Amino acid sequence: MTVGDATPHPPAADDQEDKHRLTALEGLAALSLDALSSVAYGPEAIVIVLAAAGTAGLAYTLPVTIAIVVLLAVLVISYRQVIEAFPNGGGAYAVAKRHLGRNASLLAGASLTVDYILNAAVGVSAGVEALTSAFPALYPDRVWVCLGVLAAITAANMWGVAESARLFILPTLLFILAIAVVIVAGLLRSHPVVAPVGHLPQVAESVGILLLLKAFASGCSALTGVEAIANAVPQFRQPRARRAQHTEMMLGIILGLMLIGIALLIRKFHATPAPTETTLAQLTAASVGHNIVFYAIQLITTVLLALAANTSFGGLPVLASLLARDNFLPHMFALKGERSVFRYGVGVLAVAAAGLLVVSKGSTQALVPVFAIGVFVGFTLSQTGMVRHWHEQHGPGWAGRAFINGLGAVLTTVALAIELVSKFTEGAWLVVLVIPLFVLLFHRIHRAYEEIGELLELGKTPDPPERTAALAVVPVRGMSRLTREAISAALSLADDVVAVTICYHDPEDEQATASFRAQWEEWDPGVPLITLHTVHRSLGPPVVEYLRALEEEDPHRRVVVVIPEVQPEHWWRWFLHNQRGFVLSRAITTGTINVVVCRLRFRLRHLAPDEDPGDVPVSPSATTPGPAHR
Repeated sequence: MTVGDATPHPPAADDQEDKHRLTALEGLAALSLDALSSVAYGPEAIVIVLAAAGTAGLAYTLPVTIAIVVLLAVLVISYRQVIEAFPNGGGAYAVAKRHLGRNASLLAGASLTVDYILNAAVGVSAGVEALTSAFPALYPDRVWVCLGVLAAITAANMWGVAESARLFILPTLLFILAIAVVIVAGLLRSHPVVAPVGHLPQVAESVGILLLLKAFASGCSALTGVEAIANAVPQFRQPRARRAQHTEMMLGIILGLMLIGIALLIRKFHATPAPTETTLAQLTAASVGHNIVFYAIQLITTVLLALAANTSFGGLPVLASLLARDNFLPHMFALKGERSVFRYGVGVLAVAAAGLLVVSKGSTQALVPVFAIGVFVGFTLSQTGMVRHWHEQHGPGWAGRAFINGLGAVLTTVALAIELVSKFTEGAWLVVLVIPLFVLLFHRIHRAYEEIGELLELGKTPDPPERTAALAVVPVRGMSRLTREAISAALSLADDVVAVTICYHDPEDEQATASFRAQWEEWDPGVPLITLHTVHRSLGPPVVEYLRALEEEDPHRRVVVVIPEVQPEHWWRWFLHNQRGFVLSRAITTGTINVVVCRLRFRLRHLAPDEDPGDVPVSPSATTPGPAHR
């Protein structure tokens, strides 16, 4: 095939790959658990703030919730437009990159990265806390339980995106059904089955605008995860954008109805904060009573809170792949394994979340103060970028769409400011510090790739290739068929070949070297054997010193070091070998400049005496590293 030819993927291959992507329902299960499960703590956050003003404050629960639902509607409409305009995913990062510049896009990428990591840790810890509330004996081992849950979610995502989503469809539908049962039963019931028990402060604050804004900002934690669908559009089946838009709309309608329904129940049953029972548990008991239905709903809520971490596993790997393609993260994050899984993104997210769980000792309250700040930064940048998008497009109805996005930008900015001010001393300062550090990291990685590109002259037509003299150096230790194959391979690579062996300053080793040299001369392979003497029992330094001398002798000569190794037939046999090849390779690559290392791995069963030497398979591993290597 000539340069420039492109071989399209056959339809069968595309269909096979598309099978491992998400349908709309699977997308709701894989990417919306964070937002849907937030009804377990979002309304409670509003109640806790408004309870400071007593009964008068709780009366504002419904208006504040309606304001949040209005913002939710604005965000859903906006992200539907984001999905249409940016079908390759990325959400706030893609919008900011096109319309607000590099720094704004990196700020969006950094903030969403922080939020996804925190969401994974918070979802797992919240679910485990609900579990330990029902089974107190597990509390001392809560960190190990958290890590076990996180490992299970990670394994499911490593298995495959669509496959893991199918596992979550049933719990998601059961949770939606459970909340619907609570709301409908509560609204139809004239008196609560079990009256909510809570405590209001004896000295109540006045209901002012600052208190309402603080309640609004706290309740906006229910909006985390709304952007995940826009970030992960490439994970959907064709037509990707349309399926993602349908999923976004389903999420907005379901979440909005659940928030308003719970707010109505809070006002109807006068639910107040209780130290030992969540607001949702109070409303469930008031609606259906303390029976098997109550415990079933609590169990489903526990499972959904734990599985909410899956939203991060659906969104962050895609975001990381986009950053990697733009050279802001290592290229390995852009590699996609089988079943359309960005395995490196999934793995790094799991490790980071595990670290947070260990540091916080599995406590949700230790993580909540810094939760949701990052996503509001992304909200604001996305909304602002979309305003500029509509202004540049100037198509039909652009002014109305720009107004909606502008309103969203103002609301999310206000919510972000209140979040930062009210939670700064509780840990928000850490996010303010970490996000710029991520931005600096992105810039440093990008600068490194630019330097590599300049040195390699990527994209430029190189000078014509030229044939240069080459010398192959083969480190050997004793006579064997492996030595023969290494010499044969070296003779095929270069006209000049030399074998080197190391002799330590030790009478026994000197005797063994002399015996080896006698065998070599008797064998007479037509390749000289050079003995490198050293007083230190170290393999690398004498070889590196010899190679440096060769470089100084003729800087224009190509020197290739051929290192023969045995490829074990079974993984456990790897431990039976001395890793001589790895030690030599590491020493040579760090101690020389222009020497090429070629590690040749031979399978033992192919080195049988009756085997034709020409059939021996060789696996050189000294190829140039790049994104295509897995």
